[in-house]
Amino acid sequence: MSERGTSYEWQTLDRDLGRLSRIEAASMYAARPLVGVGLSLLFMALAALAAGLIVGATPGGLFVVVAAAFGAYMALNIGANDVANNMGPAVGAHALSMAGAIAIAAICESAGALLAGGDVVDTISKGIVAPASLGDGRIFVAAMLAALLAAALWVNLATVIGAPVSTTHAVVGGVMGAGIAAAGLTAVSWSTMGAIAASWVISPVLGGIIAAAMLAFVKWKVIYVPDKIEAARRWVPVLIGLMAGAFSAYLALKGLKRVFDIDMQAALLIGGAAGVVFGAISVPLVRRQARGLENRNRSLKVLFRVPLILSAALLSFAHGANDVANAVGPLAAIVYAQQTGGAAAEVAIPIWVMVIGAVGISVGLILFGPRLIDMVGNQITKLNPMRAYCVALSAAVTVIAASWLGLPVSSTHIAVGGVFGVGFFREWHAARRARQINEARPPARRIATEERRRRKLVRRSHFLTIIAAWLITVPAAALLSALCFLGLSFVLI
Repeated sequence: MSERGTSYEWQTLDRDLGRLSRIEAASMYAARPLVGVGLSLLFMALAALAAGLIVGATPGGLFVVVAAAFGAYMALNIGANDVANNMGPAVGAHALSMAGAIAIAAICESAGALLAGGDVVDTISKGIVAPASLGDGRIFVAAMLAALLAAALWVNLATVIGAPVSTTHAVVGGVMGAGIAAAGLTAVSWSTMGAIAASWVISPVLGGIIAAAMLAFVKWKVIYVPDKIEAARRWVPVLIGLMAGAFSAYLALKGLKRVFDIDMQAALLIGGAAGVVFGAISVPLVRRQARGLENRNRSLKVLFRVPLILSAALLSFAHGANDVANAVGPLAAIVYAQQTGGAAAEVAIPIWVMVIGAVGISVGLILFGPRLIDMVGNQITKLNPMRAYCVALSAAVTVIAASWLGLPVSSTHIAVGGVFGVGFFREWHAARRARQINEARPPARRIATEERRRRKLVRRSHFLTIIAAWLITVPAAALLSALCFLGLSFVLI
């Protein structure tokens, strides 16, 4: 065979191999979601099996097994959706890689759930439905199963459409819907629901205002000064101390209250002491890190990177401590009901239930978390370490302020509201500067008002999608829960 013919055959073979490679890559891309679904189903099956081994052949043990599977499903969805709010800003600011963020979040969320998660949880989601109104044990179990399944389904749907929602609100809606389906409208505490509805506005607005104020402070004291590095040496330790103090106060309220009774004043004293200590420790570290840095904004990112990573880890720990108990609360209520034959306003959460919640969050985060992390960190507005740190600091300060004022807030809404607050502040500030520069130009070189208004720094499509998802979370979860209760009642009652 001629050399030309051999060359032609090799070219044909290369083209065929290239087509096969593209087909294989496309097949792997298409099959990737199925792998996640398969591993999720495996985790749910393992959770159900573990519950079966623990409860054994006790009366009603099958209900506990089913509830464990539903609880595992809910935990997976928390990891896929809620955790993005803590890690998204750090990833968007390029302080952490996606893999690093997932690893830190998985460890800190699990640690928060197991070490500082609630031993006792309001099983009817903070008094939304009175246990006595749900009648006998079977009705109560059906209501809790419906609430758990409906909340998980709604959070799953929100994750698919790319909307970060409050899992606590989803559980609240689920309990409310099941309570109405089981006992009518009078079973619901509408004053409690009114307070929760108020949190839809309070949480994101308060988080956004504080984040915008923090960013304004950083711009005023650090960025827009002649010697940026010297200003950073002075103020970064103060911001680190504020962050450490806020988280110490929050974790004191969450963790130490199990050991002894601690009020807000004592928690604030603990937080103040921790803030002073960590602020003082950070002074020489920041000064050492600032040596040799150029007097430019890019250098400031270096000084904010480590505090941002630590704040993201603390946010994940606090989230694990606060939200996991709410998510597995219905499962704990079902376990209690099967053990005692009745319902209670508060029950202790068994350690194996907390393990299901903690491990489920980590698995859901690893399998499905990157999409929401990328959306929160990159697709709402552009973040850098300074802006992302303001978001994290806002989340910590807002939770403490809301606890002090007795306001119902959602950590999810606070974090995302902080991202929006930073973005809208940048948009306002950029428009203001552009207007001032434009007015100083000759009329022939001025930019049209319509063109300046078109330059937006926050993506409106994401803003509207997220706000809509927040508003309908409770009613949508309630409707789903009522339908689930009606279906389960045919089987269980």
